[in-house]
Amino acid sequence: MKIFITASHQQAPAAAWLALDALKMSAAAQALTLTESLSDSDVVIVAGAHAPADADLTGKKVYFGSLESAIQDPAEFLKQAQQQATLYTPVDQPADTSATLSVLAVTACPTGVAHTYMSAEALEAEAKKRGWDIKVETRGSVGVGNEITPEEIAKADLVIVAADIEVNVDKFAGKRMYRTSTSAALKKTAQEMDKAQKEASIFTPQGGSSGTQSSGKSEKGGVYRHLLTGVSYMLPMVVAGGLCTALSFAFGLDASNVEGSLAWALSLLGGQTALGLMVPVLSGYIAYSIADRTGLTPGLVGGVLATTLGAGFLGGIISGFLAGYSAHFISTRLKLPQTMEALKPILIVPLISTLITGLAMIYVIGHPVAWLMDSLTHWLNTMGTTNAVILGAILGAMMCTDMGGPVNKAAYAFGVGLLSSQTYAPMAAIMAAGMVPPLAMGIATLIAKHKFVPAEREAGKASFVLGLCFISEGAIPFAAKDPVRVLPSCIIGGAITGALSMYFGIHLMAPHGGLFVLLIPGAINHVLMYLVAIIIGTLVSGILYALLKKASTQEAQKEMASLS
Repeated sequence: MKIFITASHQQAPAAAWLALDALKMSAAAQALTLTESLSDSDVVIVAGAHAPADADLTGKKVYFGSLESAIQDPAEFLKQAQQQATLYTPVDQPADTSATLSVLAVTACPTGVAHTYMSAEALEAEAKKRGWDIKVETRGSVGVGNEITPEEIAKADLVIVAADIEVNVDKFAGKRMYRTSTSAALKKTAQEMDKAQKEASIFTPQGGSSGTQSSGKSEKGGVYRHLLTGVSYMLPMVVAGGLCTALSFAFGLDASNVEGSLAWALSLLGGQTALGLMVPVLSGYIAYSIADRTGLTPGLVGGVLATTLGAGFLGGIISGFLAGYSAHFISTRLKLPQTMEALKPILIVPLISTLITGLAMIYVIGHPVAWLMDSLTHWLNTMGTTNAVILGAILGAMMCTDMGGPVNKAAYAFGVGLLSSQTYAPMAAIMAAGMVPPLAMGIATLIAKHKFVPAEREAGKASFVLGLCFISEGAIPFAAKDPVRVLPSCIIGGAITGALSMYFGIHLMAPHGGLFVLLIPGAINHVLMYLVAIIIGTLVSGILYALLKKASTQEAQKEMASLS
């Protein structure tokens, strides 16, 4: 009888290798016939709960046992394996689409606010229409909500991951999984669920070098997703640091120079500590998105060097990608003896990738990028009124183009990044313009009530509240139903607001919070003019859409009534 011994590496790679060595030594002592070829084996022994990645166990007698048992008593483990091995049957077969499905989902967006929860609600509503059982775990700004338990995972037929950032889904190993974005899950819910049934594949985290890398990395990957992951983790640092710095200004511009005073302490907390961490966190979590835990150390080191060398957020972005891709390359391409594989994620990969990233930043990347960052900062701080108005209009229009989509997030990331170089005007224009679409939809439903059905008027009220909080996604229901009229109206108003904000020279210290930031002393320098810019843009967009909007037909009214 030929025996093939392997181990599951995804949860505890070091323990897996210890178990593997112990079992092979015990098998040799018992004179068992071992084979290195899975296809030639009669019995497959797996130390761990899951089958190894890409292993075809069809027609094989297989035994699964715990890593702890294999390490503590390998001889008894092998004895039980030979006695209890049974013919392998895949646990997860494609679900019967005619039957009730048990579905689990995870949603996560860069800011962890709007898209995270709106896409969760859309998935829940569509699942209920189909008679499916569903539970959605949200990975929002406040942490994990509605957490999925191991018991629920065991019973699930399908897992849907709707995420715009990197999220750890190792706990779903062995389940059929389908990946999409929060935007697609929100706007094309039915189509995405149909695709999930047809295209979902068995998810297996990769073992060995990382322990958290997933086989779906290539599907989830891409520069944009990695960048948004870094921005997502960086945002709390920027918000806390910006607001602490703003509060220190409330005591006077010179008060923070008096050591030991409250203003000095707030300035130390905000500008020198929290904001000092934003670039390292950005760089570290870009690398984490690419290479998981093995990328975090070189990413953080590269981010600190970017700050030290004056390369700012541009240097942090470059160091993050360099650290992540170098760590991923070493993890996947460097082949070591099995006895040394456990050292890769904790010693070899972090050391080599940190050396590559650090030396490249010091000798090649840091100083040129610092010069570029200084030039950009100087241009932004000294540009004339005309250039400032044009920049504000462009950023404002981008914020209103796709309501939290790629264009919106690109403008937002640009503004947030500039906060690291104490350039606050673009962020003010960006947040002001981002509030325009949902506020305008609320205004339009008020001044043209006869054109909106009751359900739309209720949506307008919710949209207005979301707009006050700087949640552009509040306008999505209107944009999805009538994009030809909604989007141009919002883009025009947003461009006007952004241009006015830059024209008035408004500076904003915090990248989120909407109008509630006005309650923080010092967060905005010209509060009244900031409100004027937002109101003008909102009225332009709201009145324009109210004029362009066609009255809902009776059929549409009946459809909206049935949905409500």
